[in-house]
Amino acid sequence: MKISTKGRYAVRVMLDLAAHNTGEYITVKTIAERQDISEKYLEQIISVLNKGGFVRSVRGAQGGYRIAKEPSDYTVGSILRLTEGSLAPVACLDSAENECERCDTCETLDVWRQLADAINRVVDGVTLQDLLDRQNSRLGDSYII
Repeated sequence: MKISTKGRYAVRVMLDLAAHNTGEYITVKTIAERQDISEKYLEQIISVLNKGGFVRSVRGAQGGYRIAKEPSDYTVGSILRLTEGSLAPVACLDSAENECERCDTCETLDVWRQLADAINRVVDGVTLQDLLDRQNSRLGDSYII
């Protein structure tokens, strides 16, 4: 399984919005410049985040985006699932009910389930607040919003 740029950038955008959360709305241009992402691509990503309720938006001259909830309310997994879809390493684990005709005799299925569990444990165990805390720790007092 490989996380696409869309998923990786979505996590970066959410972290950027969390780090610069002053209650003000932030323009796509500002986020794009800080994250070195093209505005056009960022608009596609932020549209998904907006439709998913992860960000709030305001149109107009003073418009932009801001994080909809507290950083601790978002996990890396929730952001990735919104932008990437399923994080299952194999197609037969994409839905709750395994529809593969070989699932009763598949000797490797347990390996794929364990891998899926490990992936979910990691991405669901890290919140935006955790990433923000890591960033602040790494950058120390020199980081100013």
